[in-house]
Amino acid sequence: MAETATFGAGCFWGIEAAFRRVPGVLDAEAGYAGGRTENPTYQDVCTGETGHAEVVRVTFDPAVVSYEQLLQAFWEMHDPTQRNRQGPDFGTQYRTAIFFHSPEQEAAAKKSKAARQASGKLARPIATEITPAGPFYRAEEYHQRYLEKRGAASCHF
Repeated sequence: MAETATFGAGCFWGIEAAFRRVPGVLDAEAGYAGGRTENPTYQDVCTGETGHAEVVRVTFDPAVVSYEQLLQAFWEMHDPTQRNRQGPDFGTQYRTAIFFHSPEQEAAAKKSKAARQASGKLARPIATEITPAGPFYRAEEYHQRYLEKRGAASCHF
């Protein structure tokens, strides 16, 4: 039975593409989570006033890939020490975040974050928030598989 995980790691285009390459990931959707406004648009979220983060909702087969393995991939695909930014993108919508869907995911996320911080691989403290998953709003269709549609491997050229 498939499970769901939700991650914010900056611009959702690159993160969606990266999660799609993980064996056991059945789907990855770009969207918005963690905010106050119902049914926000991309333009709404870009104002920074809705409270949403750009996120990727990952549907995965836990018999093939564990939540812990997805967490490991998450840490590797962005800089979790940057608060409210990733690369050239800045604002609260680009924050690093793990939105957990169960107490087990919460515990795994906290354990993984502590291990990553203790690893000595990072020069600064991790800024990643770990919060309950609330409503997920799927981003507009032109954001789905954005890089794939354009034949690009990355959104940072």
